Amino acid sequence: RSGKLTPSQVAKNIIAVLEDCDKSTPPLRAIVQWDREQIMLMAEASTARYRNKCTLSYLDGIPVCLKEEFKVVPYHHRVGTVYLGTEPETEDATVAKKMREAGAIIIGVSNMHELGTGTTGCNPNRYHETPRNPYKPNHYTGGSSSGSAAAVAAGLCPVAIGTDGGGSVRIPASFCGVVGLKGTFGRISSHGSLPLSYSTVSVGPICTSVADAAIVYSILAEPDPLYPYGLKQPKATLSNMCAPDLKGLKLGVDWTFFKACDAEVLSLCEKAVEHLQSLGASVVEVSLPEMEEVQVAHVICILSEMRDFLQPDFNKHFQEMSLETRANLALASQFTALDYITANRQRTRSMRFLREIFTTVNCILTPAVPCTAPRIYESDLLTGSSDSSFTARSMRFMQLGNFTGIPGLVVPIGYSAAGLPISFQVMAKWWDEVVLLRIGLKLEQFRYQTKKPSIYYDVLA
Repeated sequence: RSGKLTPSQVAKNIIAVLEDCDKSTPPLRAIVQWDREQIMLMAEASTARYRNKCTLSYLDGIPVCLKEEFKVVPYHHRVGTVYLGTEPETEDATVAKKMREAGAIIIGVSNMHELGTGTTGCNPNRYHETPRNPYKPNHYTGGSSSGSAAAVAAGLCPVAIGTDGGGSVRIPASFCGVVGLKGTFGRISSHGSLPLSYSTVSVGPICTSVADAAIVYSILAEPDPLYPYGLKQPKATLSNMCAPDLKGLKLGVDWTFFKACDAEVLSLCEKAVEHLQSLGASVVEVSLPEMEEVQVAHVICILSEMRDFLQPDFNKHFQEMSLETRANLALASQFTALDYITANRQRTRSMRFLREIFTTVNCILTPAVPCTAPRIYESDLLTGSSDSSFTARSMRFMQLGNFTGIPGLVVPIGYSAAGLPISFQVMAKWWDEVVLLRIGLKLEQFRYQTKKPSIYYDVLA
């Protein structure tokens, strides 16, 4: 607004960075499709609006990227594969359309795990390659919204949009040391994204700060006539988000569940709980029942739905899929209708348990991921990586939110001895994202330093 900088100048810097970051060794591979002309068109329009003092929203002129799972004109809707999106897209997903209407500058589409089938971000495909963790380039970003988290952590843009069916926004945000919000199921429209799993996937922003996530959330969260699941939602609000303390809030912790993580992660997360208590919140011990059943049932639901949707692809493009995708879809084909029905009965039970728990507490606290980002091995870059025990472990604190549809927010709270980010998660009852943002702001104060990643670009310089 002061005129010291224009969106056009920032856009030029970003284009220079996009050219540079994939020439580096190893290449960052955060943004996999971009177009100089498109970026400059949006930036120049925004620059003119600032000049004439008629900006469209807080996001006007702000660089953003969207996960390749969304349709974004004029890019290819490849969803991390080599066989989808053979023609450029002619129609925007709802979130892409909303971003344009808000005046944001879409700098391109971001890398992702093939078809969202894993949590590392490893993608050996020729169009994608494996994105690198900006904190340690020989470590994974996490997935499946891998490029989105890498782009934000490396400074390419302060906002990225991802999807989360089993932690796919929150795991990469945690591994890359940025903020990730999974909205309540149905809160943000997923119209125009590939409908891989219709009952577990929520859309949400990955951002540099909780305040940025709140701004993006407030712009994206509303009913979309093209997306039936969110039509009956209550109005999204940010009221009381900036309250000076946390007095009156009851924070639920199931300590047995909470402690199922690495010692380094646990020690930092326990201190974060104490910090929230020091601001006036009370910690209430709760019991999250049947968590092992939840984990199995979530896997049955998400994989059965993906297997159903990808049936034609599995038959026609099997040879073009990565080995990991084939393995996961082959596993999914072993589930029966009976398994799927039983899993959904478990969902009803778990939602009933949660409804009861949320009569006594405002939110549930857990570590975000039980460990820090794993190493990338040379062979992974060629053949991909399939480690089901790591996948299960990385999703441990994530699945409850996907399975029951409650919202979750992850906030970086510090670093391991090796310098990798460690994050904390807050979950709340359906449609109560604002309490997550309120607590998230206080968690940011707990993080006494924010280390600069080893791959970082200052696009404002």
